[in-house]
Amino acid sequence: MTKTTTAARKNILVVDDDPDLLRLMQIRLTAAGYAVTTAESAERALAHQSVVRPHLVVTDLRMSGMDGMALFESIHAANPAMPVIILTAHGTIPDAVAAVKRGVFGYLTKPFDAKTLLAEIQRALALIGGGVDAAEPGADDQAWRQEIVTRNPALEDMLAKARLIANSDASVFIYGESGTGKELLARAIHSASPRNAQPFVAINCGAIPEHLLESELFGHVKGSFTGASRDHKGLFLTADKGTLFLDEIGDMPVALQVKLLRVLQERQVRPVGSTQNFDVDVRVISATHRNLDAEMAAGNFREDLFYRLNVVALQLPPLTERREDIPLLANHFLGTIAGKYKKAINGFAPDAMELLVSATWPGNVRQLYNVVEQSVALCTTSLIPSSWVQQAIQHQQSEFASFEDARKKFERDYLAQLLKITDGNVTQAARLAKRNRTEFYKLLQRHQLDPKLFKPAKR
Repeated sequence: MTKTTTAARKNILVVDDDPDLLRLMQIRLTAAGYAVTTAESAERALAHQSVVRPHLVVTDLRMSGMDGMALFESIHAANPAMPVIILTAHGTIPDAVAAVKRGVFGYLTKPFDAKTLLAEIQRALALIGGGVDAAEPGADDQAWRQEIVTRNPALEDMLAKARLIANSDASVFIYGESGTGKELLARAIHSASPRNAQPFVAINCGAIPEHLLESELFGHVKGSFTGASRDHKGLFLTADKGTLFLDEIGDMPVALQVKLLRVLQERQVRPVGSTQNFDVDVRVISATHRNLDAEMAAGNFREDLFYRLNVVALQLPPLTERREDIPLLANHFLGTIAGKYKKAINGFAPDAMELLVSATWPGNVRQLYNVVEQSVALCTTSLIPSSWVQQAIQHQQSEFASFEDARKKFERDYLAQLLKITDGNVTQAARLAKRNRTEFYKLLQRHQLDPKLFKPAKR
């Protein structure tokens, strides 16, 4: 792969109120293989930025209207990872030095040498993981995120940040509603990291019973508990030299959080029933849909563990905040699913796509995939009609309760059943639930269940 081929995937936004210099820079950077967008003012540059999504900005410092430093501040507020190079005349070098201290990537004095500018651009792109030297020859610099389909500016900014931190071993915490693609993002970070040739191991901490989760994470030795018929390695050792993704870590029991914190601090694991510690080198990425501030305040999540895991925080937006992605995702899923079902379906009818774009999507991208799959399975024409989409959405809406809603419904129904069985006797109901009376009362209050309503009517 030549430098020109690699550079062609990079878009540079050049800003200068001198039209001759702007044209000259466009010619030089285009000749070097970059895609170039020009703006004759900072105000116009900001308008371009949301459309072209540049990888780097080169701007003059002194311009009429908004100057280069104000432009940098606006860019940096929206996307701290985007490098900005400032061009300055000799008389404003002190201003440029001050700008670098505030986060500007670098500055060049006018007149500048073309080779120096290209070298500075290459250095900036390499720093964010997008330069020629940052990838192996022949590697596609978008391959790491190929499963994440988007044109949403906020998500693109978040992905730029994810790409930047992938080269480090910093622990990452991913926030997002169920179905937004937290594991996909974790896999993308692993793919972009130096650990990409090593294992990526994922576990849903909320889907495994407490007494099994410790063994699943840290392993166990044969005979350490009933059913332990052989040694079990555990996911930390399985992911050694690679990445471990702890999904729904907000559901992890507090007692196990203590043991996890010790592993992260000491970089060693001790399998259940063993007296031997094993060194581990694992990059940890965690995710949750919960409000961990509230969980910590309630004593359900350890603050010291939170700060150990939350070195870098990434927020995945819900699908309703990236509606421009819905047609893109729907057609992407359609191509994949139609091939799997061996159906010649070319797309969605216009009114069907309108239904998809306007739906509420409590299950986010995962729910959209399910709707498209159900529509493809039922469709007998070359275009999916709105009737099939409407039916699939209604079916999904009725079945796709969030984990939190499903758990609340189960708790409420379970408690009500106990109160019916015991005729509203809280002591007996708590005994059947194997909970102490005080805790049981708290559960009843949470679900606004009054035991008196379950007592038999007096005759």
